[in-house]
Amino acid sequence: MSSLPGPAETRQEVDTTPIKAVPVRHYGRWVAGVIILFLAFIVIRSVVTNSALQWPVVGQFLFDDRILNGVRNTLLLTVISMIIGIVGGVLLAVMRLSPNPLMSGAASIYIWLFRGTPLITQLIIWNFLALAYSRIGLGIPFGPTFISWDTNTLITQFVASLLGLGLNEAAYMAEIVRGGIQSVDSGQLEAASALGMSRGKTLRRIVLPQAMRVIIPPTGNETISMLKTTSLVVAIGYFELMVSAQTIYSQNYKTVPILIVAAVWYLFMTSVLTVVQYYIEKYFARGTSRAVTRPNKWGARMLGFRGGVQR
Repeated sequence: MSSLPGPAETRQEVDTTPIKAVPVRHYGRWVAGVIILFLAFIVIRSVVTNSALQWPVVGQFLFDDRILNGVRNTLLLTVISMIIGIVGGVLLAVMRLSPNPLMSGAASIYIWLFRGTPLITQLIIWNFLALAYSRIGLGIPFGPTFISWDTNTLITQFVASLLGLGLNEAAYMAEIVRGGIQSVDSGQLEAASALGMSRGKTLRRIVLPQAMRVIIPPTGNETISMLKTTSLVVAIGYFELMVSAQTIYSQNYKTVPILIVAAVWYLFMTSVLTVVQYYIEKYFARGTSRAVTRPNKWGARMLGFRGGVQR
C-alpha cells in the first residue's frame, strides 16, 4: 500500500528574490534628441550672432510708446471682437438648432455669408459702407425716419474693425457652440423636459455647463488666432501693432529689427493666452475621468524614459 504525499512534499518552493526591471533603451530617441539639440544650437547661434538683425535696435524699440500703443489697441480689438463673436456665436447656434425654420434658415445664411467671404474684404466693406449708405437711421420701415447719423461719423476705423472682426468671428463661434451643444446626450434634454424645465432654462442650467468642455479648447484657439488676425486691419489703416511697426520702419528703414519687435510682442501675448486657456480648460474639466498627463522631468518628456497618467 503506497503512502500519500504529505503537505510538505506537495508544497513547491517559491523564489522570493525581487525582480529587477530593466527599462527598454530607446537609442533612436537619444540620437534624434542629440540631432534636434544640435540643430537648435546652430539656429539659435545664427540668430543671436547675426549682425543684420540689429539686436540693439530691437531692444531700443521694444518698449517704444508707439509699439506699446499698438499693443494696447491690438488687445482691445481682440477682447471686444471675441466678446462680439462669442455672444453672437451662442445666439446663432441656438437659432440654427431651433425647430423654427425661419430662425434656423436665417442663422445658416449668416454663417454661409460671413464664412464664405474673406475677412479683409469684410473689413474694407465696413470701412467704406458710406459709399452705399450715406446715412444710417432708425424709423418705421417704408415710413418716416426718427433719427439718423452720418455713416462716416458713425462707423470709424475702430468701429469698422470691430464689426469686421467680431461679426466674422460670430460665424465660426456659432459652429463651435453648435458642436458643443450637440455633444450633450439627448437623454438629459428629455429628462429636463420631463421635469418641466423650459428650453431656455435647460440650455442655461444643463446643456451649456456640459458643453463648455467641448467649446473651451477651440474657443481658446480662436482667441489666439484673433490676436494675430487683428493685423489685417492694416488694410483700413487702424493703428494696431503691425501698423505701428510699419510706421516706425518706414521712417528709420530698420525693417527687420522692427518686425522682430512686433513678433516678440505677438509671441508674448499668445503665450499668456495659452496659459489662460490651459487653466480655463482645467477648471471646466473638473469631475471628469479625463486623464491628465503627470508632469515629469524634461528628460522623461523629451526622451520618453518614464510615463504615466493620473486620474
